Amino acid sequence: MQKIAIVGPGAVGGTVAAWLAQSPALDVTVCARTAFDDLQVETPDGEIAATPAVLTDPAAARPVDWILVCTKAYDAAGALTWLKGLVGPQTRVAVLQNGVEHVERFAPHLPDVAIVPAVVDIPAERAAPGRIRQRRMGTILVPEGADGDAFVDLFGHTSIAVSTTDDFKTAAWRKLALNCAGAVNALTLKPSGVAHRDAIADIMKALVAECVAVGRAVGATLPDDMGQAVVDGYRSGPTDGVNSLHADRAAGRPMELDARNGVIVRLGAKHGIATPMNAMIVALIEAAAAPGDGRP
Repeated sequence: MQKIAIVGPGAVGGTVAAWLAQSPALDVTVCARTAFDDLQVETPDGEIAATPAVLTDPAAARPVDWILVCTKAYDAAGALTWLKGLVGPQTRVAVLQNGVEHVERFAPHLPDVAIVPAVVDIPAERAAPGRIRQRRMGTILVPEGADGDAFVDLFGHTSIAVSTTDDFKTAAWRKLALNCAGAVNALTLKPSGVAHRDAIADIMKALVAECVAVGRAVGATLPDDMGQAVVDGYRSGPTDGVNSLHADRAAGRPMELDARNGVIVRLGAKHGIATPMNAMIVALIEAAAAPGDGRP
């Protein structure tokens, strides 16, 4: 039996944990700040439930075969407090986070551990600890190779489409193109339907165009019409959709702004590519979310 630890049982982490726990061949443990009795996930095919072991004290962690890091991208330090106890000689770490710096966040701290970056598209919302609504079965993409194949095998019994790709960099930057446009929702606090406004669609396309330029500079293969494709996706989906950046800002929680837009600005500067639209939206969201009069 393989031992699996899920670090961060939020919307995605809780959904993944519940699905993995459906297999009797997997021993699933959830590492959380707050204890809860069980997982109940409302999926497109009906409700699934699971009762994984729940740890709230990193000191109680013991080595496992796989660690799935599902915390927010900005909370790498928090995840690492768990990894100290969970990592053993054969442990592999899968990073299920937003952005394009999955490996860079953890490799300096785990020099001898196999790290598998993952691009996740599982629309889900957590109503309370252990209570999740999964809107679509979704997908997970990992790099091809022995570790990627082993990761795919973990999900063989689930309805989530998990597969490998020979061009993970492009896959990650494609997801970033979608995510960077979602900053408009976080700024306006309007759901996906706001993309039906032509002026908003133009801003989204400008954000994506900068993402495409920077992505190409680091080796991703991205089409010229990526911005239009992102807008079309917004317009064809539910108008009440709320992305995680929007949800976090509305709730007054920390945001993955750096992983979704700031990284475009940082890597753009490194490669001599101007990214004024992403820089502007980062500055506006930071000011809008700041307490009081918005001063740093």
